[in-house]
Amino acid sequence: MAERLSKKALQILLSGKIKEEAALAVKFYSNGCHYCHSLKERYEELSEEFDDEVYFYAFNVEDYPEIENILNFRGVPAICFMKVGSNPRIRLMSEPEEPNDDTWYEVSDIRKFIEDQRRKSK
Repeated sequence: MAERLSKKALQILLSGKIKEEAALAVKFYSNGCHYCHSLKERYEELSEEFDDEVYFYAFNVEDYPEIENILNFRGVPAICFMKVGSNPRIRLMSEPEEPNDDTWYEVSDIRKFIEDQRRKSK
C-alpha cells in the first residue's frame, strides 16, 4: 500500500542525507485531478507486486507546489523513482505517448519504468 508523504518527509528524501539503501516510487497527485483518482487503486495494486523491494508513496502537490519546478515536471499525475542511500538518484517517468483516457499512465508502463530503474540502481 502506498503511504502518503508529508512535505517534510519528501524534503528529507530529496536532501540526499538518507544513508539507508532503499528504492521508492512516488506518485505525485492533486485532489482535483481525475486521472490521479482513477490511477489510485491501480497504483495500490502495483505496490503489492513489488512487496518490500520498492516502497510506494503518494504526494499531494498542493502541499508543496514548488515541487513541480524542483523536479521539473508539469502536471499530475507524475511518477518518480528514487534511490536513496550511498548513491542517491531521482528519475521521472516520461509522459505517455498515448495517454490512457482514465488514468493517464498505463499500469504496465509504470511497472516497466520501476523495474528498469530498479535494475539500473543496483
